[in-house]
Amino acid sequence: MTAHDAVTGLASNAAAPAEVLLRLLNMEYDWLTVARLTWRSSLPEEVAHALLTHPNRRVRAALADSAGADPELRARLLDGPESDAILVAVGPTPFRATAPPLPDRAYERLLSHDNVNVRYETAASPSVPDHVLLPLATHEDPRFREAACRRVWGELTPEVREALLDDSDPKVRTYAALQVMEHDEERTAWLVETRAEHVWFPEVVAYGRLARSVAERLLADGDGTHLARLVGNPAFPADLAAPLARHEDPAVRLAVSARPELTEEERAAIDWTVGPQDRLDTLLWVWRARADEEMLRRCATSAHTWLRRSAAVCPGLPDDCVELLADDEDFAVRLLLAERHPKAPPELLLDLYLHGAHRAVGMLTARPQFPSAGLAQRCADAGDPRERALALRDPAATPELVERLSRDESANVRSAAARDPRLPLPRLLELLDDPEAGSSAAANPSLPAAEMTALLDRAGVPG
Repeated sequence: MTAHDAVTGLASNAAAPAEVLLRLLNMEYDWLTVARLTWRSSLPEEVAHALLTHPNRRVRAALADSAGADPELRARLLDGPESDAILVAVGPTPFRATAPPLPDRAYERLLSHDNVNVRYETAASPSVPDHVLLPLATHEDPRFREAACRRVWGELTPEVREALLDDSDPKVRTYAALQVMEHDEERTAWLVETRAEHVWFPEVVAYGRLARSVAERLLADGDGTHLARLVGNPAFPADLAAPLARHEDPAVRLAVSARPELTEEERAAIDWTVGPQDRLDTLLWVWRARADEEMLRRCATSAHTWLRRSAAVCPGLPDDCVELLADDEDFAVRLLLAERHPKAPPELLLDLYLHGAHRAVGMLTARPQFPSAGLAQRCADAGDPRERALALRDPAATPELVERLSRDESANVRSAAARDPRLPLPRLLELLDDPEAGSSAAANPSLPAAEMTALLDRAGVPG
């Protein structure tokens, strides 16, 4: 690593002054540096202005796409070139999260923009607040009414809902019917009849309230593509589902075995299999009972893996069942509990992080209950470098320990130590020349501004 490679870390340094950040924008086509700059939650005004008015549209696009950027700053892109409005409308789409919303005045401009694509992308954005979407339910544009159906149905008045269910636009009627199909046989029958524009048909089959005649017709259609979803629908008649317990398709047998009316003995009599890597949606009937402790206890103690996985994601799961599922034999049960339940034991999160092979375990350190206290003594001398790095999460870790870990044979451990503000300054300066940890050292807020400037000079970054 050269000094030029290390300076990228300055873009993430919370203590970097404006003059340092402005020089980073002189690193032409260094998109990693630009991305790190745009992810900062706060920027000096002169740096924000430089990003907003940058001549390269890719730089402005990076700002518009940053979930970490101040929403007020993203909104100011609307004062720039007209073509940037679409960048703001699309906005950030972070993984498993929703970006902070823009200020209301920005949505007013976007939803009334001359460019129809800007208007529609805005209405479809997952970060638009409910109070902005509510008036769209009666808008003259059917695409806006669709957006209101999808996102704020529960907030609409009964009169507005009835109007949408009988809307003149067939797509609006479809989106409205999809919101009520779980409890409305008539709307479900209509969706089945129209095939719900095909895209939504599998959801209708799986979740719609089925009249017996509709269920019989779907079963008689002979299309096995959606049979497992049909059988898994709690509204599918039990007497029609029972003979399918011996179906040749294992997915159909599994769906039958997870139905709500079955006893444990009846489930055990069906030849079902759930593999450790099988992805299964949460059972609808379990999720509907997510506030029913006795029902959740029944599912958590079931021998059926699908029931236990479904119980694991329910926040109303009783404490004793949380402890039970934390020690479940199925990895997915433990992972779902760790990801979704607010009382998942800290030891479970730590164990999954260290020993789980799924890519999702790396995100567990962001959970509020992931342990920190005591990790310095517990992990500093571990054989696994991922475990040694955890020692740095401990608020009680001493500067001496941080420095020792900054000399670890593992680049990941050295990088974690290089970012730690407790690292003594002489060692921090040494790490700027580390081929694998230099960028992390440059991101350390304890790095003096004079050293940041010197690093930029060594890298040949223009002033």
